[in-house]
Amino acid sequence: MYQRILVATDGSTLSKKAVRSAIELAGATGASLVALNVVPRYPVTYFEGGVTISNEDVSRIEKKWADDGQAIVDAVQQAAQAAGVKAKAVIARSDLVAESILAAAKKHKCELIVMASHGRKGIKRLLLGSETQHVLTRSSIPVLVLR
Repeated sequence: MYQRILVATDGSTLSKKAVRSAIELAGATGASLVALNVVPRYPVTYFEGGVTISNEDVSRIEKKWADDGQAIVDAVQQAAQAAGVKAKAVIARSDLVAESILAAAKKHKCELIVMASHGRKGIKRLLLGSETQHVLTRSSIPVLVLR
């Protein structure tokens, strides 16, 4: 059925449910798992003369975020391996979450993407957008969305 499944996680309670489901599915189908966390870049201010942050501080903050993201996917990898599922921990550094998920699925030759949906509706969805919706509408492979 599936040889490789990508699970996108941000470490939230909701995404942990998606991780558990992805591990179960991979175990049931004999697939391997790619655990992905997308690490954002430090935001650049658009107001010249506003808050100034040194390049060293930006690098330190981005490294902390990357380390935190790596810890999230390492925990997924350990949980998968404890369940007898081969897994790989991957982070991507980008502000474009949905595009990073799609690119990682393509790069790692995944046949399924598993991710959570926060279920935002109305104005919150309009203002905050939906990475899940973006992945759903742009993916060329199946996407399993868990709420």
